[in-house]
Amino acid sequence: MFIPTANRKLICKAIFKDGVLVAKKDYNAPRHAEIPVRNLEVIKAMQSLTSRGFVKTQFSWQYYYYTLTDEGIEYLREYLNIPQEVFPATFKKVTRPNAPAPRFGARPEREGGARRERDDYRRRDDGGKKEGASDDFRPEFRGTFGRARPQQQ
Repeated sequence: MFIPTANRKLICKAIFKDGVLVAKKDYNAPRHAEIPVRNLEVIKAMQSLTSRGFVKTQFSWQYYYYTLTDEGIEYLREYLNIPQEVFPATFKKVTRPNAPAPRFGARPEREGGARRERDDYRRRDDGGKKEGASDDFRPEFRGTFGRARPQQQ
């Protein structure tokens, strides 16, 4: 399919910026949700990059999910003239505050003790009264109903 060079560059810039791209499987959509080009052009450009091994495709629930591979990063750097220091957002390390890491299996303590609240709910004092049917309740079964019921004549 012929895709104008300007549109192809917009698509390549979008996938390089985030490292991932999502496209709905709607070939007749006039525009893509994030990029100002036709949705069909996005799908076909990504299909071309997938066949060359630059993008990995995952399809689920009528959506295409594209992720950039290492070879794809190198190819797009050459194609878009991007320096080596620039990486997609999925490859950048997230800086987190220096909080102590939780120990394995340890749960954070809650104020008031949630376990005690649940115990009170489960084990309430009814003064010896049980829940459910009373002791003198005797269910009576008189036969079957429905298809297994004997025919009346």
